[in-house]
Amino acid sequence: MKRLPYDEALMDVTTKRDREQRRYHARQPKKIRNVLAQLISKRGYGRVETNELLADQWRIAVGEAGAKFSHACRVRRGNLEVLVANSTVLQELTFQQQQILEKLQKQLPEAGIRALRFRSGPLPGGSH
Repeated sequence: MKRLPYDEALMDVTTKRDREQRRYHARQPKKIRNVLAQLISKRGYGRVETNELLADQWRIAVGEAGAKFSHACRVRRGNLEVLVANSTVLQELTFQQQQILEKLQKQLPEAGIRALRFRSGPLPGGSH
């Protein structure tokens, strides 16, 4: 089928219109709430408060004795990563894992904690 000059001209107009629309939409100003949300996310300002709340709720869930030898680090993909001082504490927390998880899910439903992951290593602040 042979193309007519009219068809080519129509395609050129359509292509040009689409290109201009893309350029116009690309130049629109960004909403300030989106810019601020990106900034807060990149700089980690929101995480400081969340980590403090997480540490407090962890202390309540495991008790002062358990919190002395462990530290809740962060929630990643629904897993709460917990740093413990030694393998003995790791084993004890593993035995209590389901009860601790249920307490945390009640205390912090918005955190979306589905599992606990324990890891042995030096605690922040040099304690134990």
